[in-house]
Amino acid sequence: MPAGFQKTNLMGLDQAGLELFFAGIGEKPFRARQVLKWIHHRFVDDFEQMTDLSRDLRARLKEIAEVRPPLILSENRSVDGTVKWLMASTEGNAVETVFIPEPNRGTLCISSQVGCMLNCTFCATATQGFNRNLDSWEIVGQVWQAARLLREERLGGRRITNVVLMGMGEPLLNLDAVEPALSVFRNELAFGLAAKRLTVSTAGVIPGIDRLREGVDVALAISLHAPEDELRTRLVPLNRKYPIADLFDACWRFLKERKRSSITFEYTMIDGVNDQPEHARKLVRLLAPMPSKLNLIPFNPFPGTTFRQSPADCIERFKEITRAGGVLTTVRKTRGDDIDAACGQLAGKVLDRTRRQAGFQQQLAQRAAS
Repeated sequence: MPAGFQKTNLMGLDQAGLELFFAGIGEKPFRARQVLKWIHHRFVDDFEQMTDLSRDLRARLKEIAEVRPPLILSENRSVDGTVKWLMASTEGNAVETVFIPEPNRGTLCISSQVGCMLNCTFCATATQGFNRNLDSWEIVGQVWQAARLLREERLGGRRITNVVLMGMGEPLLNLDAVEPALSVFRNELAFGLAAKRLTVSTAGVIPGIDRLREGVDVALAISLHAPEDELRTRLVPLNRKYPIADLFDACWRFLKERKRSSITFEYTMIDGVNDQPEHARKLVRLLAPMPSKLNLIPFNPFPGTTFRQSPADCIERFKEITRAGGVLTTVRKTRGDDIDAACGQLAGKVLDRTRRQAGFQQQLAQRAAS
């Protein structure tokens, strides 16, 4: 192979991408279907085990391609059954992936960027700054690794029924990698998730919402957190560029294009900031005309924050007002906060390079040598 040659990682290719790859080496498109099933149904990452491929093709693939998921650096388990994995990225960085088991489903929360550039004031990820976008294989690989471990019954035989892009990063600022990953998650030859079980959460990147509605069919969640521009800009600085009125116009376009039953709006409850009855009433005026669901999220603290979680009675009062106004409202149960895996806590300790850089590099070197 020529100097600098880099193998193609098939982990991040959807069916269309694999068909192009195989066409490029003179193979028929049906090879893409075979390899998708080997990778994502059987969790095979060794071409030699793909026995319905010819011996010559397997040898060729070993030379030019690989199936490489991100390396799991650590696994932490909460007393409530939540599991958080730290998965290696490049250059000594890492992202976090969280599995939340419930009686009738298992939700996997995955990351799309190393850090985040949006600087939302109530989110631990924002305090880490932004490093880079994840590649598609790193996004798909989070689900692949978690599903493999669950299949091996290391975690009691539980399985992933829902995937949410609500971890580190803003997915709609990385759509070039996110869209192929979504395609893999939806494909019956891979994970086969229904559109309603695959959710992309955004702080309100309007061009991304418009692009998403024309692409892979998924559910949409909006991180709203305030019912008026002045307050939302304080909490979500992106609001300066994409204010609430423009954001809701984009939501209506998404609903019309997708013929969706509703959009989910996420609202973090912060004591004395956005949790008063007047905020609830303003929220009703925004959401009641739109097919929507409101998810109230008790604020989860992280090191260095000055915010506090709204009291339980305050959250209950807020919920009663929005429900009385005709808005379908739920309160998210806090899960995994004892391992910093709750909503808004991800990355609180991930990118501390002064303490973790050497360990990451050592484990990456070990993986490369194995």
